[in-house]
Amino acid sequence: MKTTQQNISSQNLMGMPHQDLEQYFSVVGEKSFRATQIMKWTHQQGVTDYEQMTNLSKSLRDWLNENAQMQMPEIVSEEISTDGTRKWLLRVDEKNAVETVYIPEDGRATLCVSSQVGCILDCTFCATARQGFAGNLSSAQIIAQLWFAEHRLRKQLDKSRVISNVVFMGMGEPLANFDNVVKAIQIMMDDNAYGLGKRKVTVSTSGLVPKIDKLREALDVSLAVSLHAPNDEIRNQLVPLNRRYTISELMAACHRFLQNKDRKHSITFEYVMLDQVNDQPEHAEQLAKVIQVLPSKVNLIPFNAFPNSGYKRSADQAIETFREILQAAGITTITRRPRGEDIAAACGQLAGDIQDQAKRKRHYEKLYEADLLKHKIEVACA
Repeated sequence: MKTTQQNISSQNLMGMPHQDLEQYFSVVGEKSFRATQIMKWTHQQGVTDYEQMTNLSKSLRDWLNENAQMQMPEIVSEEISTDGTRKWLLRVDEKNAVETVYIPEDGRATLCVSSQVGCILDCTFCATARQGFAGNLSSAQIIAQLWFAEHRLRKQLDKSRVISNVVFMGMGEPLANFDNVVKAIQIMMDDNAYGLGKRKVTVSTSGLVPKIDKLREALDVSLAVSLHAPNDEIRNQLVPLNRRYTISELMAACHRFLQNKDRKHSITFEYVMLDQVNDQPEHAEQLAKVIQVLPSKVNLIPFNAFPNSGYKRSADQAIETFREILQAAGITTITRRPRGEDIAAACGQLAGDIQDQAKRKRHYEKLYEADLLKHKIEVACA
């Protein structure tokens, strides 16, 4: 085994994509094919004990046992809804835990994963946002949610494969944890791991415009935008991020995201239905004008209540009228049926267990440091 001065003992191999694993093994003097072996054992077979990886040499297994981590999530609790939805609370450190949700449907099974402990943003209708923000999840902590759900359910349901789709719609703003989310997705899509297709992985964002452009360059995945309002006035109230990136800027980024993609690609717009806030016929008409120039579909989400939210769910008739107006404008519109509402696993209800809360403002400003600097340079050069 080749020695090295690099500190690699702290690496968690669970969260390393194939290319990173190849580089890792190159540094320690091993052949690149070890990366494929590790990925297949870990993600396809669910084996995390190096001693059971029998096609690795004894010397390599010994070295990995001494130097390489393979950290698994600790399950704190499991809740099962009457509709089959399952919610797990998974421990990520001594003080904090995140929630992951499994949603079985006819012909598919979706896993909703978290990307942050809490959320760096502060959307006013979301339970996660009320919890504050304690930090980003590592790529290992993100992919471990899929590893945990896939291999736990294989045993329980007696299936060879379980999860068919992954959506980054759990706790956190995925694009605010860009690098770790990208690495986790690379593992999800790797044929040596979970082999998920590009339309089987959806990244949701509240509208981090520069990161939407960056995502387009990094990965070919599906994009969902948490829009929730047809104009800036309402969206400023519901999604304060809109004060930095307006709806027009967001729509321009969506246009760029779809450039040079095939015709089947479209943007999914998420729209939570809030009584007397954003659910009137005139709001539907405004929304149609905003998005109908884009290949898109709309998911109308009946608001899922949580304590002291300050909002109420729109009436069924108001939601149906809203849907009919969008449909008449030629926009594919679906009213999402709440899943797991009885166990607080529905959209906007995830809260986790966040005790190490950092000040959101400090992290928020750090996130946009580069954008602010770029803006100052542009102004100075104008």
